[in-house]
Amino acid sequence: MATETATKWVIDPMHSEVQFKVKHLVISTVSGFFKSFNGELLTDNDNFENAEIDFSLDINSIDTNQTQRDEHLKSAEFFDAEKYPQINFKSTSFTKTDDEEYELKGNLTIKDQTKPVTLDVEFGGSAADFYGNTKAGFEISGKINRKDFGLTWDGVTEAGSIVVGEDIKLLINIQFTKQA
Repeated sequence: MATETATKWVIDPMHSEVQFKVKHLVISTVSGFFKSFNGELLTDNDNFENAEIDFSLDINSIDTNQTQRDEHLKSAEFFDAEKYPQINFKSTSFTKTDDEEYELKGNLTIKDQTKPVTLDVEFGGSAADFYGNTKAGFEISGKINRKDFGLTWDGVTEAGSIVVGEDIKLLINIQFTKQA
């Protein structure tokens, strides 16, 4: 993409969220959020096809509504936030599959482990806000296996139940602001 003709869009953190879900004891689901993240989208057309997306999450902003669990997730047994403070994503393709839907492929890096992932994207549309800024909204969903990224901690209860599932569901709602 020729950067001189590309349009840059940046994440509006006030109108965006990054959520994940994981099975606990295989019987219920625990949800969490990353409260600090940033990213941008570069596109050379109005339908966003072939856009380039860079995105990063701050591990220390993880919030599962339980401080002790959050600290465990930040520890070396999971994300090792001290050594690997960010999760990064860089797109390799963004392909329109339907009127409002896209397939987003890219490289996800967690704990220095980079793997290709494919995510589903629903385009919510674009609109001008009260200040004349053009906004575009997307809902991104997908699933990754945490062990593919070095998140291998396992716990088993005395009864033999697995404490944390391997599959992590991702649900990301992002609003981008078009830059002048």
